[in-house]
Amino acid sequence: MQEFLTAALSFPAMLFSAALVVVIAFWLLVLAGAADHHTFDADLDTDLAGIGGVPVTVSVSMMVAVGWFTALTGSVLLHRSDATGTVRAALAAGILAVALLAAWAVVRLLVRHFRRFFADEPPPSRQDFLGRVCTIRTGSVGTDFGQAEVAAADGSTAIVQVRQLTPADTTFTAFTAFTAGSSGLLYAYDEAGEFFWVSPYDRALDPGPPPAPERPQRRTPPGRRTA
Repeated sequence: MQEFLTAALSFPAMLFSAALVVVIAFWLLVLAGAADHHTFDADLDTDLAGIGGVPVTVSVSMMVAVGWFTALTGSVLLHRSDATGTVRAALAAGILAVALLAAWAVVRLLVRHFRRFFADEPPPSRQDFLGRVCTIRTGSVGTDFGQAEVAAADGSTAIVQVRQLTPADTTFTAFTAFTAGSSGLLYAYDEAGEFFWVSPYDRALDPGPPPAPERPQRRTPPGRRTA
C-alpha cells in the first residue's frame, strides 16, 4: 500500500492522479443530476485528435484513466530501479510521454468501436427553449432577477435565468407580476446577459394539439345492403 501511494503521488503519476480525482468528482455530479455529460461538447473539438464521435467527457475520462494506469505502472517500476539524478528525471519524463501516447492510442481505438452507440446529434442549445412554457421558481421576476424551470424536448428540465419588461419599458398598460409557480412563455433570448425574456402565460388558454382528422366513413352503394 505504501508503495502504491508513493508512486501515485510522485511524478509523473501525480499529474494523472489529480486529473483522475477531478474526473471522479465530475461523474459523481452527473449521477446526482447536478451536471450533464454533454457539458463540454460545444467547447472542445475532439475530431482533430481522432477521438470525436462520443461526448468529450467520456473520451477525456477514458484518456485520464488509461494515462493514470500507465504512469502509475511506470512510476512503480522507476521506484524499484536504482536510477538517480539526471537518469531518473529523464526516465520519469519518458514515462509521462509514454502514458500520454498510450492514453491517446487506446482511447482512439475504443472510440472507433463505441462511436456507433452515441447518436450523432447537435449539442443542446439554449435557443431550443424559445417558445416553451416555463414555471417561475422565484418569488418575483423583474428586469434584473428571476429564475424559471423549463422542460426540453427530451423531457429533461433546466433552471434558466428570466427577465420581464416593466410597464416603463413597454407600451402595454396591463402588467402581470410573476409569483412562484406561475407560468410564463420564453419568447426571446439575450446573448449578452445570458437570460430569457418571459411574458405571462395562461395555461387555460392553451388550445393544445390539433385534433386528429376524422377518417372518412365508407358509403354503401344504393341497392346493396350490408350484413
